[in-house]
Amino acid sequence: MPVTLSYPGVYIEEVPSGVRTIVGVATSITAFIGRALRGPVNEPTRIQSFGDFERTFGGLWYESTMSYAVQHYFLNGGTDALIVRIVHSEDADATKNATKAGANVGGLELEAANEGAWGNRLKAIVDHDTKDRTDNKLFNLVIQELATADPAETEVVATEVFRNVSTDPASPRFVTNVLQNQSAFVRVPDGSTVPELQPALAEGGFANGADGAALEFSDYEGSKSDRTGIFALDKADLFNLMCIPPFTRDTPVALSTWSTALKYCKDRRAMLIVDPDPAWSNPDAVVSDSQSSSGLFTLRDENAVLYYPRVKMADPLQENRLEEFAPCGVIAGIFARTDASRGVWKAPAGLDAGLTGVRELAYKMTDGENGKLNPIGVNCLRTFPGVGNVIWGARTLEGADVLASEWKYIPVRRLALFVEESLYRGTHWVVFESNDEPLWAQIRLNVGAFMQNLLRQGAFQGASPRQAYFVKCDKETTTQNDIDGGVVHIRVGFAPLKPAEFVVIKIRQKRDDLKN
Repeated sequence: MPVTLSYPGVYIEEVPSGVRTIVGVATSITAFIGRALRGPVNEPTRIQSFGDFERTFGGLWYESTMSYAVQHYFLNGGTDALIVRIVHSEDADATKNATKAGANVGGLELEAANEGAWGNRLKAIVDHDTKDRTDNKLFNLVIQELATADPAETEVVATEVFRNVSTDPASPRFVTNVLQNQSAFVRVPDGSTVPELQPALAEGGFANGADGAALEFSDYEGSKSDRTGIFALDKADLFNLMCIPPFTRDTPVALSTWSTALKYCKDRRAMLIVDPDPAWSNPDAVVSDSQSSSGLFTLRDENAVLYYPRVKMADPLQENRLEEFAPCGVIAGIFARTDASRGVWKAPAGLDAGLTGVRELAYKMTDGENGKLNPIGVNCLRTFPGVGNVIWGARTLEGADVLASEWKYIPVRRLALFVEESLYRGTHWVVFESNDEPLWAQIRLNVGAFMQNLLRQGAFQGASPRQAYFVKCDKETTTQNDIDGGVVHIRVGFAPLKPAEFVVIKIRQKRDDLKN
């Protein structure tokens, strides 16, 4: 509102421009779900390097297929990941459940911050060399992580020191709160009683921590109400790709888990990278499975992608011998690398999509065999002389020729998801605004600017905005009945780029006319 005009003079009034910049969301944040050596359970944790994974989740572990997938992801160009560590914890046979290591040090009950045998390497030390030795509630607590769980071990690999902590719940240095907020190693167990006076001088190791049995489908599928398993990602703001590495090195992901994950990805506007069945020994087996009423091909959907075959890479925990791995981590890394260098509208395939770290493919395909899988929506990993191992396909699982889907190609689907998510987040300001022409004009201005920026980056077909996209929000899209119901309709369309999947070169012989 303008200022009150009360005296002769010049008045300055700032008029809003109506510009509300819509920023494109990230396109390749990858969620990994599985087992890890240590780290928070059912808490999506964002990491940006494999070093972050090592610090928080313990690095490579032979029993964790997820740890290898994460390593492959960052090796191939990944930059952002969400890690959801899950453990086997609700088995009727308690010996199969993952447990936290615990200790009683001078009367103070402590437990490891999270489940796993790693906690058995912890050692706690209590002393009374505090700032006020007359205060019999103050004490110092030192937590050491040793190299092994051997009681005779003396090598310390990490240390936490908490000075002048108190057993008084009213103190700002109350030990329970300090450990909860500052310690990566230990906690005071829920429900345990902290001694009223300082614990006795003592030191002691932790024990009874266990990694638990191998994960099962129920651990992955979790509970939506409790936000466990896949549904732990409800706590995360955004992810674009999901990888679920095999349950164990010998056990593939259950079909029910894939189905649950796919539905969740559709709800979150994300893509699911499906790993090939280890039983597919050759392309004929893949084709045969595609004609079955069960198996991975029941997952046909525009938000799912499938790659074949598996990959062979060096295993650092097995003297760098070649081991066979599911390709999801490698594929997700190449998605991220392509997004960064070319954009989400570029197919993550071709000679630029090299498989870094992959020594061999589990099966080397010919062009003819590739021609059997491409029409059924399976993306092939190929080896070419002088080029190496590359991704040689860019179709969604709904990209089978017989389905004739508009979401046949991965870059088209991913661009649509990117636009949807960006506009969803970038138009929240519209809520509760006056639903009339001034608002509609602002919507057209801001959404149009976002789409125009994508056109300049090469995301759409066409040389002009008219050819590339449209944004419509007016009295035709929003009727008086809509206005009465508090609804504003925005229509956005775009002409996506599609990959040159088939390159046809026609050659003929040219010669001069014959002379008599």
